[in-house]
Amino acid sequence: MDNWNIELALTYHEETKHSYESVYRSRHFLDWANQPQPFKRYLGLEAISLPTDLPVTQMPALRALSPPGETGVTASVLTFSDLAYVLFYAAGVTKRRFYPGHGEMLFRAAACTGALYHIDLYLSVCNVLGLQTGLYHFDPHDFALRQLRRGDYRRVLVEMSGDDPALQEVPVIIIGSDTFWRNSWKYRARAYRHSFWDAGTILANLLAAAHACTLSAHLTLGFADAPVNALLDVDTDREVALFLVGLGTGAALPPAAPPMEPLHLEVAPLSSEELDYPAIRIMHVASSLESSDDAAEWRGAAPETPFPPVTGELFPLCPDPVDNLPSAALEDVIRRRGSTRRFSHQLLSLTQLSNVLVQATQPIPADCLAPSGRRLNDLYLIVNAVDGLPPGAYVFHPQPQALELLCAGDFRQQAGELALGQELAADASVAVFCLCDVLALLERFGNRGYRVAQLEGGILGGRMYLAAYAQGFGATGLTFFDDDVTAFFSPHAADKSVMFLIALGYAARR
Repeated sequence: MDNWNIELALTYHEETKHSYESVYRSRHFLDWANQPQPFKRYLGLEAISLPTDLPVTQMPALRALSPPGETGVTASVLTFSDLAYVLFYAAGVTKRRFYPGHGEMLFRAAACTGALYHIDLYLSVCNVLGLQTGLYHFDPHDFALRQLRRGDYRRVLVEMSGDDPALQEVPVIIIGSDTFWRNSWKYRARAYRHSFWDAGTILANLLAAAHACTLSAHLTLGFADAPVNALLDVDTDREVALFLVGLGTGAALPPAAPPMEPLHLEVAPLSSEELDYPAIRIMHVASSLESSDDAAEWRGAAPETPFPPVTGELFPLCPDPVDNLPSAALEDVIRRRGSTRRFSHQLLSLTQLSNVLVQATQPIPADCLAPSGRRLNDLYLIVNAVDGLPPGAYVFHPQPQALELLCAGDFRQQAGELALGQELAADASVAVFCLCDVLALLERFGNRGYRVAQLEGGILGGRMYLAAYAQGFGATGLTFFDDDVTAFFSPHAADKSVMFLIALGYAARR
């Protein structure tokens, strides 16, 4: 099985790294006339409007990032309004802007590379008041569902997950997919990394929204790919399933699923021409699981490895107490959230940064991540302007919650250079890099570990977005020169690779 031929993932990772040569000698240009549509539009299917009178939970956004625990979820019936709330705050259209020459841009609840919005959500639904049992596609454009299949297909997904216990009694299973061309139009073969970055930011919102509605939510990344894609009836050269999320509780599975015939549904073309990047398809096939038995065998957390010993000065974090977190409500934060386009040099407080790091690194409920919250990615920081911290390079120690100073100094210029020469990282108060030992993950999870590492980086980044906006400052995700980042944080980060980069700070006035 290709999943355990880890040379394939290592090759993809090396070939899609950014370097000065690969970026500045590239002849790639954006063919604006051929830009793909940012929405998947099924033709001829009736739109089932989602409720717009969404619940108002007023849960503080920072609290919504923390795991709810047994007392934070409810076994009450999941309603149509609850489902609409989760879909809107995970992937709905929250802003509309008109740009001369480009027309109207519809911005979504979660950040996405290039604002190209290539992640779609599907739902297998049963026992949701006001919605017929079936398989649906969520269309953010008109905030509606379109039914693709009638009947209860949850058992297909549960069986293909290797009978993941977390999916056994959920009334809704959300399937996230990626349409490659909608992102590779700009980012070419590197877009497969973005598949998981942008799925991760959506998942950060989705898990927080579920918590705000007191709904249980659990992420499943181990499943047999081909049957799940067949259920969605997607062309796997163009679109593939990436993740499953079980939402809610208290709905027993049926004894069997209805027949799964091909749908032959008509979909509007994305653009006049689609270019193929074979490296994406090769990497996806190489990280696929073939059967439910493979998924069951694959499932399980990575071994917890000890964190390297402290050798530099430690600066303990000082987050706000859990009962006294900033009170900005999740709904308001997501509606306000954007990607900051210019940063000022205004200081962040150590408490503000502490809140970001502590809340972003809360445990992620998933089939392949440790319940203790030990992450696959370690957080490295370039601190430019934080009150109480000398400027310099740091690494975050989860236990104890502290930042270790690796090297003191003014590294604004280096931060900008590492972020593909973008001044945003130089002007921000902090640049946070997610790095992991890719080889160790591949040895544990096979090539699918590459998906997991990138996705966790996206979830961490999405949580940092929300934590920043909850406290009144901004954030933006950036790309990077891969090997230069590792070299900058070495020897501490030797043999690690960058999965995500986000810059934090106050926006500069226009």
